[in-house]
Amino acid sequence: MATLEHTNFTVRDPQATAAWMKDVFDWKVRWEGPAIAGGYTVHVGSQHTYLALYAPNNPKITGESSYDIVGGLNHVGVLVEDIDAMEAKVRKAGFEPHNHADYEPGKRFYFDDDDGIEFEVIQYD
Repeated sequence: MATLEHTNFTVRDPQATAAWMKDVFDWKVRWEGPAIAGGYTVHVGSQHTYLALYAPNNPKITGESSYDIVGGLNHVGVLVEDIDAMEAKVRKAGFEPHNHADYEPGKRFYFDDDDGIEFEVIQYD
């Protein structure tokens, strides 16, 4: 069986994005430095998995919904042990949780970060 090791997506400020992810998710910066086409990347996550946060020299904001674009990033799912504690951390970081639901086999809520990336927080029962 294969395991997802990382995913890479574009943000305006990878260091700022990594900072809130460290505070909210308790992740660590694994590496950071210059990247393709004069950009900058920060790898943030755990020992075995991470998100690569890439910023090009001149980031462009589309304003389009990723759900309408083939190949778009729709959301990132993060599994937690205590969804209530995580929601408090998300709020403290300045993000507004929405779309709370209990479903088989657990609970979830969503929030959007400053780049408009949607995160789904999940706790299994």
